[in-house]
Amino acid sequence: MNLNINFLSRERNWRYFIDLVFQKAWAGLRAEAARGYLGVIWWVLEPVMYMTVFYIVFVHLFKRGDENFILFLLTGLIAWKWFNTTISTGSNSIVASAGLMNQVYLPKIVFPLTTIAINTFKFLIILIIFLVFLQFMSIKLSPVWAFLPILIIAQLLLITGVTSLLAGIMPFFPDLKFILDNVLMMMLFLSGIFFDITKLPANVKVYLLLNPMATLIVMYRKILINGTPPNWQYLLYVLSFSLMVLFLALWLLRRFDRVYPKIIH
Repeated sequence: MNLNINFLSRERNWRYFIDLVFQKAWAGLRAEAARGYLGVIWWVLEPVMYMTVFYIVFVHLFKRGDENFILFLLTGLIAWKWFNTTISTGSNSIVASAGLMNQVYLPKIVFPLTTIAINTFKFLIILIIFLVFLQFMSIKLSPVWAFLPILIIAQLLLITGVTSLLAGIMPFFPDLKFILDNVLMMMLFLSGIFFDITKLPANVKVYLLLNPMATLIVMYRKILINGTPPNWQYLLYVLSFSLMVLFLALWLLRRFDRVYPKIIH
């Protein structure tokens, strides 16, 4: 009887927790939409402008203007934009919520998860638009695209783990924000967004693919552009790495759950 009560209690807690994250994410999305004249349009316009800059630089200035390279570039940028934006904003989510933490108790994982939920929603909108765009290019709908949700889940786990871990560390080392910005910039150029990692020498490729984002970008292109299944060995590596980081983040956030309100002013 006690076991049943404990199980039901935990189930209710998890439901409350999930509802709380989605309610905060929905409130955040509504606030963003109401903040300016562009509203929801900005969710699409901002990443399109971001990708247009790189398109102009690499296609028109560097003269790499064939259709395949355009699709190659956009696929990498869309996956990277989701990762980069979520890490940049989510890593500071606990610090930015100092006022709320002093008013009411919330599990600290709620703050990075809210940011992740908001940016994931925006990513899915952009991804759907891009998939429609591909139908007007040389790429057509393929049965291999059925593997795409697996890849999205793998990247979501990676983003959740890294964002939550950084959010848990940032209150102790606020200056880490400046280092993180530079690390993300370095990763932008080392993740194979502007070049094909698979065509590099094996002794170089093996090190670059240790970066999970580089591996995911390669697999996005395999599915969407080449019409081939993902490399399951690489996918297992990304999932293992992501789960390891996520467990570490959950331990850290739980360990210092009551400490954060005391050290953040």
